[in-house]
Amino acid sequence: MILALVTLLPIVGALLLLLVPREEVGLHRGLGFLFALATFVVSLLLVPGLKPAEWNALVDWVWVAPLGIHFKLGVDGISLFLVLLTTFLMPIVMLSAHQAIARKVREFYVALLVLETGMIGAFVAIDLFVFYVFWEVMLIPMYFLIGIWGGDRRLYASIKFVLYTLVGSLAMVVAILYLYVRHHEATGLWTFDYDALQKLVLSSREQLACFLAFALAFCIKVPLFPLHTWLPDAHVEAPTAGSVILAGVLLKFGTYGLLRFAIPMFPQAVVQCGPYITWLALIGIVYGSLVAWAQTDVKKLIAYSSVAHLGFVVLGLMAWNGRGVDGAMVQMLAHGISTGGLFLAIGVLYERRHTRRMEEFGGIAQVMPRFFAVFAIVMLASVGLPGLSGFVGEFLILLGSFDAWRTAKGHELFFGTGSHPKLIAAIAATGVILSAVYLLTMFQKVMLGPNANPKNRHLPDLSARELAVFAPIVVMAFWLGIYPATFLDRIDPAVAHVIGQFHEKATDRPELGPTPRLLGTLSKAAAAAATAKPGGGG
Repeated sequence: MILALVTLLPIVGALLLLLVPREEVGLHRGLGFLFALATFVVSLLLVPGLKPAEWNALVDWVWVAPLGIHFKLGVDGISLFLVLLTTFLMPIVMLSAHQAIARKVREFYVALLVLETGMIGAFVAIDLFVFYVFWEVMLIPMYFLIGIWGGDRRLYASIKFVLYTLVGSLAMVVAILYLYVRHHEATGLWTFDYDALQKLVLSSREQLACFLAFALAFCIKVPLFPLHTWLPDAHVEAPTAGSVILAGVLLKFGTYGLLRFAIPMFPQAVVQCGPYITWLALIGIVYGSLVAWAQTDVKKLIAYSSVAHLGFVVLGLMAWNGRGVDGAMVQMLAHGISTGGLFLAIGVLYERRHTRRMEEFGGIAQVMPRFFAVFAIVMLASVGLPGLSGFVGEFLILLGSFDAWRTAKGHELFFGTGSHPKLIAAIAATGVILSAVYLLTMFQKVMLGPNANPKNRHLPDLSARELAVFAPIVVMAFWLGIYPATFLDRIDPAVAHVIGQFHEKATDRPELGPTPRLLGTLSKAAAAAATAKPGGGG
């Protein structure tokens, strides 16, 4: 019941907010923050007694019995910290928006709370129908956050975001329905249960088609080069709160989906496609870093940095060994903390100056010393300075990538199939250098040097509320960098379990047979569901 409470508490708060009169702006802000904070506190109850390599706090409610649809939720060592990252960032985001959002305040907080339920639900759903429902629920509030409270080109950015996401979603839902029908053909049971569908034995052709459908949806969400073009527009036009959630949580659904669904469910297809995804991740690291370096808009620079940092995460997944995947998980958390902190910092400057152009700043450290210290910490965390959050994940990813060559010859891993792991890892390492170049250059132009612009000479430093926003970000940046064992001790057993599932399923090599006709089979499914007895869904 704890997991159901964590998932549904935000949407309960959203419904209550709708009952509050529109004029009660202070009450909207207070209730929104309290529900987000309560969700975070309740989510911490998932940590004690966690068994990382199995489902914990299991919820299994029959939803549509004739179709075998269950509202089934569970958390393991992989999804736990992504849930905690979501519930950790949401109250921070709401507190940061206290002054930035002055119109349609009630609707803004309702959208954030609905978005939180969608994100948590997608991380913990272990019924693919429920996962898809939550996946789509996330889309709607983010569309409104960008389209209503965004910048001048907000409609263009929001529509582009929706269209990209929908294309991937449509491909994924077709693959989900195909697995649903194939499971019925194999067992006689209708179910969307993840564990049941994961055990389904498919031909190589079926695996390839399903993997490409899932991977398209997830690679758009990452976003993996060349599917990244929606991201800079969405980030630049979104309000600060939207950018923090987009970078801190929403992008992680791409890499989480690859790790949870696409890779372990279709191992033979991954062996075929893995090298291509690896090279696309590598291109994303270098390309994202170079384009970020060329930006003059600070927010767009950070947006392109996400393309590079998430490329590292995909690279770690493609290594598919304990170190690489552990590093990918830690990097997801680190990116959420450091990039979320950077967007919050840029939001502070924008509220004071209403510009994000680097040439408009300079010497900010002289008038905002507290802000200078906070900005320096989150920037260095994003660079990957040892002792801060960004270092651990990148180090493990590069270590896992270099290590992949030892097993690639034995075809135990797909990273090296048709590629050169040591060369790929060496090129990827340049991304660490490039991130230091563009972030330190940005920091120097904005924070250091002479304070020549008169508009910058009397900017107020961080208020008590703003310090309260940044304090947990700074604490987590140091915690993850200095003592990552807190997280790795729970992540590693879950990663080892998923890798084991991959290798176990990879040994099943059925003969390539005819692919069932999906539409005809779905018609039979609908007819059978109409006459099925309740409780027969399995």
